[in-house]
Amino acid sequence: MRYENKRVLVTGAASGIGAATARRLAAEGALVAALDIDGVGASAVAEAIGGLAASVDLSDLEAVPAVVSDLSNELGAFDLVVNCAGWDLAMPFVETDRDFWRKVIGVNLMGPIALTHAALTHMPDGSAIVNVSSDAGRVGSSGEVVYSGAKGGVIGFSKALAREVAARGIRVNVVAPGPTATPFLERFDETGKLAAAMERQTPLKKLATPEDVASAIVFLGSNDAGHITGQVLSVSGGLTMV
Repeated sequence: MRYENKRVLVTGAASGIGAATARRLAAEGALVAALDIDGVGASAVAEAIGGLAASVDLSDLEAVPAVVSDLSNELGAFDLVVNCAGWDLAMPFVETDRDFWRKVIGVNLMGPIALTHAALTHMPDGSAIVNVSSDAGRVGSSGEVVYSGAKGGVIGFSKALAREVAARGIRVNVVAPGPTATPFLERFDETGKLAAAMERQTPLKKLATPEDVASAIVFLGSNDAGHITGQVLSVSGGLTMV
């Protein structure tokens, strides 16, 4: 198993891609700390996989370091950190306001920055970080203007960080999901019409599943990707080819 005796921290682990990633890592031998603002959901995932759980609002920059330190004290040094948490609401940019901007940027960009900053002091040389961005951050998405900007920021942050920590043998890569069948998408698309339209536009004629994205995350975090850093991998069924 690729992750036997490895310690992993996964954010956004209560549902969707984060939960699928936590389950997949545990199946490959990892001891997983599941972190989410939804503490009940994170605990349920952790209980199912024999891991640990904690709750934190990633936009609360003062709370993040303490939670990361507590988990490391209990779990040990992190061999892999996966920043998977995200949040958005679809609406025209002109209808958004400053509070909305702060929340979107806080969760999707500042959260991963703060968590990574805290986690790096608890990571050994040769470990790995995988940040989950979005194809919206690569090509833009109507109705998700601020989210697209934040997810684009995740890509730039990850590439710069990959250069800085390479001397320690720490690899940093990005997975950029395209349309994925998650509760996140369901909130946007209660009728299912948007999902159907995206399926038609996608060369592989289907949406990604959380497990599809988890497979890419688990690969990039493993020794199988030992000479890969600073890269962005889209999981979009060919909808975006960048």
